[in-house]
Amino acid sequence: MNYSVGQVAGFAGVTVRTLHHYDDIGLLVASERSHAGHRRYSDADLDRLQQILFYRELGFPLEEVAALLDDPDADPRAHLRRQHELLTARIEKLRKMAAAVEHAMEARTMGLNLTPEERFEVFGDNDPEQYAEEVEERWGGTDEYADSQRRTASYTKEDWKRIQAEAADWGERYGALMAADEPPTGEAAMTLAEEHRQHICTWFYECSYEIHRCLGEMYVSDERFKAFYEVLRPGLAEHLRDAIVANAARHTS
Repeated sequence: MNYSVGQVAGFAGVTVRTLHHYDDIGLLVASERSHAGHRRYSDADLDRLQQILFYRELGFPLEEVAALLDDPDADPRAHLRRQHELLTARIEKLRKMAAAVEHAMEARTMGLNLTPEERFEVFGDNDPEQYAEEVEERWGGTDEYADSQRRTASYTKEDWKRIQAEAADWGERYGALMAADEPPTGEAAMTLAEEHRQHICTWFYECSYEIHRCLGEMYVSDERFKAFYEVLRPGLAEHLRDAIVANAARHTS
């Protein structure tokens, strides 16, 4: 089979102009032309485009991508292994960054009573107060914000490590639940949704079921939150949102 430039652009989520540019510079030359002279792409062309987009997503310049793909001694499987290694490393870095964002967005890191050395030990090279101004602007006048400020101001390094460990353990268990195809409205998912709410209540502020529902919606609508949960497992943000709604309904109906 072969495909038009418009079809390929739709498959890959790129613009027709991008494909024209790749063709012009010899990075992705369409294997065929129609009788009218229009580009037609083969399955092999699509495979090459996928490799190009992988490397571009990882930040490689076009010249280096071309050199990598046109190396006559390169094994296609070696490309995939290298990309997997690079993506895995990037995912881990993004996971850590997203975790720090989540802490900040829920006012978890406001008023930290930690030395610079302790902050680095707990949070790595992510600034825990990166979104402090946004947090204060959005929730500064609420009782929940004040409660979180009061509690977290006294937390030690060990407290924050425990908080992160509990959150990581919860995330692993929720990912396993999804891997087992448990529905968000099932008992297991609602139990973990309730545990999620209780974690907030224990460490940060009194999280009512209504507040928890609002958080669930934010986990889906705010790309920073969604990225955090999607790294744990694709689709987790929506699954958790639905489990939160179901759990709130069974406790408030």
